[in-house]
Amino acid sequence: MIKILMIEDDLELAEVLSEFLEELDMSIETEDDPFNALSRLKLESFDLVILDLTLPGMDGLEVCAEIRAKQNVPIIISSARSDINDKITALELGADDYLPKPYDPRELEARINSVLRRYEHSEEGSNEEHSEFVLDEGSMEIRYKSKLLDLTNAEYGILAFMVKKQGFVISREDLIHNVGAINEESSNKSIDVMVGRIRNKIGDKGLIESIRGIGYKLLK
Repeated sequence: MIKILMIEDDLELAEVLSEFLEELDMSIETEDDPFNALSRLKLESFDLVILDLTLPGMDGLEVCAEIRAKQNVPIIISSARSDINDKITALELGADDYLPKPYDPRELEARINSVLRRYEHSEEGSNEEHSEFVLDEGSMEIRYKSKLLDLTNAEYGILAFMVKKQGFVISREDLIHNVGAINEESSNKSIDVMVGRIRNKIGDKGLIESIRGIGYKLLK
């Protein structure tokens, strides 16, 4: 399931868009406070951010710059501001797309899918060039330093998700919602046990860092 953070202070609009996108199997978390949103981005893993520019206490362009300075998450600007300079500045700061309000929610859906496809292709190339892990989703196999890892279905799902999010913090809730082989009733303890087995199979136990109270991070 695609997990999206919507930073939007028009809560009525946010509710309409959330209801539409959730029908498409997307999970939407909404924050109307940009400072809270930035804090969540430090602690949780999201697949995409939808960002309004007119926000209380902090301009959306500043939020965009702050996100891009620390994370590689896709950003779609959703704004009623029609100034071409805002659009140019947002794209220069690292936004991936700019959608002027008002718009049909179906156009937002199309923009989300387009941006995520670009990131997926980019990450595949990046992993091949810079990661010690080689992920073969077709055969459900993962190699580390050319060695094929002997993984259960759940272990494969966990490590595959970590490889895709390498360098970012992943919560246990992220794993439960995104790894099909993990039962939704799984406890934190059972997930910790599976991660421990993965560490042993990799052979480099320090490669998966435990983030206290949150989850894990696969180090680069």
